[in-house]
Amino acid sequence: MRIQNLRGTQVEHVDYGTIKIQVTSSVGLIPVEDAKVTISYTGDPESTIEQISTNTEGQSETLTLAAPPLEYSMEPEQQNQPYAEYTVQVEAEGYRPVSIEGVDVFSGELSLQNVRMEPLEVSEENKNIVIPANTLFGNFPPKIAEAEIKPVDESGEIVLSRVVVPEYVVVHDGTPGDSTANDYYVRYKDYIKNVASSEIYATWPDSTIRANILAIMSFTLNRVYTEWYRNKGYDFTITSSTAYDHKWVYGRNYFNSISRVVDEMFGNFLSRPNVRQPILTQYCDGQRVTCPNWLSQWGSKYLGDQNYSAIEILRYYYGSDMYINEAEEISGIPASWPRENLTIGSSGSKVRQMQEQLNRIAQVYSSIPRISADGSYGPATEAAVKQFQSVFGLPQTGVVDYATWYKISEIYVGVTRIAELY
Repeated sequence: MRIQNLRGTQVEHVDYGTIKIQVTSSVGLIPVEDAKVTISYTGDPESTIEQISTNTEGQSETLTLAAPPLEYSMEPEQQNQPYAEYTVQVEAEGYRPVSIEGVDVFSGELSLQNVRMEPLEVSEENKNIVIPANTLFGNFPPKIAEAEIKPVDESGEIVLSRVVVPEYVVVHDGTPGDSTANDYYVRYKDYIKNVASSEIYATWPDSTIRANILAIMSFTLNRVYTEWYRNKGYDFTITSSTAYDHKWVYGRNYFNSISRVVDEMFGNFLSRPNVRQPILTQYCDGQRVTCPNWLSQWGSKYLGDQNYSAIEILRYYYGSDMYINEAEEISGIPASWPRENLTIGSSGSKVRQMQEQLNRIAQVYSSIPRISADGSYGPATEAAVKQFQSVFGLPQTGVVDYATWYKISEIYVGVTRIAELY
């Protein structure tokens, strides 16, 4: 059997990956029920493979799709594309159709495709998205070298007083000077998941994925902390150009292995002693482009194969004085993480707040059972948390850990807002 990639060439395959579609309205985080989802090979758009509908949570079932062999993503061999490319088309009553070409599926990995649909009264145009190649497989400009620590004593320099994880970043979809490029408001966590899914392979070792995500987050928070582009007269946080920043792709899918790591670590960044700002951790692929003293993406993969931990990988490239730090504040949430897991037997105001937020979310995501907001964490609360975790792709432990707490806060804020920023 053969599959076709975006370029129309045929690729032998022996493996399979999976994909799950989440469809929500662009106004709030309202799930779109009974949306018709059609999946075809990108190289052959008439070849319908699957046609399914979303459930009450706006989600498709998890579908199994053909993918190239796993080993294609384990070595920097440019002749064999390591992922299959599919086209996802979504139609729903009252919304503009959406088409996304080039959704990538790796062997053994779960691909997550979020689809935001515009209500008919909001937009007059159908949305057509084309996802380019992963930066390890395609041809993109190499990073222009910069100092990893920015001077902050220049006249007029604006620098934040502390490191804060922003709720949103504003992404300029082009080079800094391209005035025709669009700017997008993107949730910080979604931005990091998108970049990591564009820059590395989801099949790599967990420690490699963590090291690369920490480098991406620290670089991004340096841009936020130093107000880098705003100090140059621009109205955005960061660009999608690999020459200046990271590759970010509007509307692209991301991967479960990457998503879960970001949910666990999104409050972290990289530091050096006596330096307040997050380090601008630059990197390259390490094959077509070499970069002494920067992280090598392929090199980090090989270190992960040798059971190096994430911090060991980072110190191998950036030096032994690099360490993992934690932001002082997470912006855009109703209350901060209680610093301990909430589970059976927990009680107090943090439990009550979480219960109230879950009940509000359950008004929109109806499979989540309503619970008594009494500040006592019992079996009913555990069941509601497990169902929330199931809906939003988290491990179904029934325990409100760091990742679950912030996911509840994120969804709560989304469903209680009248409209999203983008």
